[in-house]
Amino acid sequence: MQIRPIRPSDEPAVARLWRAVFPEAPARNHPETDIQRKLALQSELFLVAIVDRQVVGTAMGGYDGHRGWVYYVAVARDHRRRGVGRALMEDLERRLARLGCPKLNLQVRASNHNAVGFYENLGYRVEQRVSMAKLLGTPRGCPR
Repeated sequence: MQIRPIRPSDEPAVARLWRAVFPEAPARNHPETDIQRKLALQSELFLVAIVDRQVVGTAMGGYDGHRGWVYYVAVARDHRRRGVGRALMEDLERRLARLGCPKLNLQVRASNHNAVGFYENLGYRVEQRVSMAKLLGTPRGCPR
């Protein structure tokens, strides 16, 4: 398995993976739009896992100088429980630590017990917080 930053040629495979892994994602999480946004900003924190020249996993990170965030950790169903997600997270954590990131945050739907367990096994802990959001407009071509 190879883990590396995304390349433009990976975009179609990443979009297919996200649609398969996140079938109930809101329409505003349009894969191609989200990929393009991340390629424009800190693309070195957008990682793909490659097995046999196929994208089998992704992890996207961001760092604003205060906290790091993790998004779009996805592993193809037939590659789960093989260390792909762990390897992606460890690589992303190293990259963020090199940038001086002191704390990493992520959000998981409360009903996604498998994901919560995965992150707990990596040393993450549930924090009692209220997650708030505000939509700042609809991206071109994407319904709310």
